Amino acid sequence: MKTELKHINFSYRTDSQKKYNIPLSYQLFGKDLFSAPIILVNHALTGNSNVSGEKGWWKQLIGKHQVIDIDQYTVLCFNIPGNGFDDFFIDEYEDFTPSDIANIFLKGLEILNIKSLHAIIGGSLGGGIGWEMLVKNPKLTEIFIPVACDFKTHDWLHAQCLVQKFLLNQNDEPLQKARIHAMLCYRTPESLNSRFQNRYNQEKQRLESEDWLIYHGKALNERFSLKSYKLMNHLLMNINSNEEYLDKIQARMHMISVDTDLFFPASEIRMCFEKLKEKNKDVFYHEITSVHGHDAFLMEYKQLNTIIKNILKNE
Repeated sequence: MKTELKHINFSYRTDSQKKYNIPLSYQLFGKDLFSAPIILVNHALTGNSNVSGEKGWWKQLIGKHQVIDIDQYTVLCFNIPGNGFDDFFIDEYEDFTPSDIANIFLKGLEILNIKSLHAIIGGSLGGGIGWEMLVKNPKLTEIFIPVACDFKTHDWLHAQCLVQKFLLNQNDEPLQKARIHAMLCYRTPESLNSRFQNRYNQEKQRLESEDWLIYHGKALNERFSLKSYKLMNHLLMNINSNEEYLDKIQARMHMISVDTDLFFPASEIRMCFEKLKEKNKDVFYHEITSVHGHDAFLMEYKQLNTIIKNILKNE
C-alpha cells in the first residue's frame, strides 16, 4: 500500500485572475495506478489526503477488506491546496473558490494522465467540490457519490459560515471558538442532550457538554492552522455549481443525506434528486437515519458502508 505524500507542481490562474504556483499534494492507496479501477476521494473540511490506514480519517470505509477494498481499487485523494497537511498555506484565501479547487483537481488528474475515473466519493465540502468537477467535466466518472452535501451552499449554511468567519476574524482564541460553534452545527440538540444529560464535572466546575466543546476547540487548534481554517470555511461558504449543467453529468449518481443534517439538510438534497429524476437522470437517493446530524457521515459507518457496498456491488 502506497501512502507517501506525492506532489504535482503547476501554475494556476484563479477564476478571479490571480496567479499561483500550486504544489498539489496527493496520496495513493491500494493497487498501482492504472492496474485497477480508480476511485477519487475528496476530503471534508478538516480532513486530508490520508483516508486509509492506521490514521486514515475514513479508515472504516477504505482499506483492506473494507467496503472500498484497496485490494480491488486504486484510491486517490488530493489535498485541497492550503489545507496545511503538506505545509502549503494560502495567505489570500478569498482568491479561491470551490470552482478553483475543482479546476486544480482536474489539472492534477490531467497531469497524472487519468482520463476517467470509476467513482468520485466526497463527504461534505469534498462532495461539493465533486459536483463542481463534474459540471466542468460531465464524462469524468462512471459513479458519483456525494455524501452529506449538495451542489451549492444554501442560505442556512452560508449564514453559519458567516458566523464562523466573524469568529475567525476576532483576536481571542478565534479557531477554538469557531470550532465550538461548528460542532453545534455538526451535531443536533438530541445528540448532545442524550449524550451528556446535564452531567456536571465537579473537578472542572462546568458541564460535561461544555468540557467536550472546549476539548474539540483546543484539539483542532493544535492540529490545524487558523489560515487553513479560514480558507476551508470560505470554500464551504461558496459552493456554487452551475445548476443548469447538473443534468449534463453522465455519471450514475447516488446522493446520500443524513435525515438530521443541519448543514446540508436532507430536504435540500432530496429536492435536487427529484429535479434530476424528472429529467430521467440515472440518479438515486439514500438517507442515513441518525440523531447525530451532519457528523453522522463520520459516525454511522454501518449504514454508510451498507449503502456504498450495495452501490459498488451493483455497478
